[in-house]
Amino acid sequence: MNEPFIRPMTIIETLEQHGHEAYFVGGAVRDVIIGREIGDVDIATSAKPEEVMALFSKTILVGIEHGTVVVVLDGEQYEVTTFRAEGEYEDFRRPASVQFITSLTADLERRDFTINAIAMNKDGELLDPFNGQQAIKDRIICTVGEAKERFTEDALRMMRALRFVSQLGFQLEDRTKEAIKEHKSLLQHVSVERITIEFEKMLSGPFVKKAITLMNETGVHEFLPGLYGSARSLAKVANSHLGELKEQNELWALLLLVLEEAECTAFLKKWKLSNRSIKEIEFAVAAFEAVSRDGWTAQILYTYGLERALNVVRLHRAFGIASIQFNAVKEWYDRLPIHSLKELAVKGTDLMSWSGKKGGPWLSETLQLIEQEVVAGRLQNEQSAIKEWLKCNQQ
Repeated sequence: MNEPFIRPMTIIETLEQHGHEAYFVGGAVRDVIIGREIGDVDIATSAKPEEVMALFSKTILVGIEHGTVVVVLDGEQYEVTTFRAEGEYEDFRRPASVQFITSLTADLERRDFTINAIAMNKDGELLDPFNGQQAIKDRIICTVGEAKERFTEDALRMMRALRFVSQLGFQLEDRTKEAIKEHKSLLQHVSVERITIEFEKMLSGPFVKKAITLMNETGVHEFLPGLYGSARSLAKVANSHLGELKEQNELWALLLLVLEEAECTAFLKKWKLSNRSIKEIEFAVAAFEAVSRDGWTAQILYTYGLERALNVVRLHRAFGIASIQFNAVKEWYDRLPIHSLKELAVKGTDLMSWSGKKGGPWLSETLQLIEQEVVAGRLQNEQSAIKEWLKCNQQ
């Protein structure tokens, strides 16, 4: 048994000791079969939520209506969800009702894709009623049951299909692909926040080129925020070296640059990104454009800082543009005379004292001019040198 399953094995054993069925399910089981790094380990059980909570000393009730309880063991959290069947879906995104059941097979039947509908018991034996192992072997993504039904139940599954293509490099089964083409407009009923999560995961996958190509072929992009009519630009994104990028903010910056988006804030707000993320993405775009316009300068390094300069280097690499090396950027930044206005050898009070003038717009303008001269290396960051420079330039 793989290490990530060892600790939560206690949960399964406890549930079984009290007469309940319990199995590992979902992505962790899929990934152990594929041989990928295992993420969150989830458990499905015949026990009702209140029965689960009664058996463990520390639990968090996160969704009793869906039968999910988080069990905390040694500081780690594990989702334990009661076997369930779902009623008719509302608005192509959520079931109108949930019924707790005792059948593992019926529980697996409600899942999205066959690769995610495999369970594993505590002995490592796989229960695979929908041939998910064969789909993994064939490197195919296909829905559990009729694709049209799965996508009309929850339209987000179409984005999840593209995300799995990007992460796993699998092919979309033909009927699944055709169902996405037919029902892509249903994505309009899904919350932007849910779409954004899947879109970011798709952009981060090692097979993102394949996923974006599929997104264009199926027309899914036409129903994503701000991407209507952008197939050609998205093809350019697919052909860039996204693996060079380190952060989600850099992925968004690259997308904005390829789209040549003039209204960055408005575009990013459509995706419901946080104000903090929007600010960082805009800085990355501005830094990239400054370097493209003026080349690498001390002033750009000072204005945007080391991290944003490194953003630019990674963006250059993603675009296949020859750029300065990371170490060179870091060494250059370290050699800057100052790294913020706080490090300037003079303050506004000094300038007022030397000039005999009161504060006003001239003060910030003069400090900014001194700052630029010091950063450029044309003026030493010493009070005497700055005082003499001011004297010469005020004559």
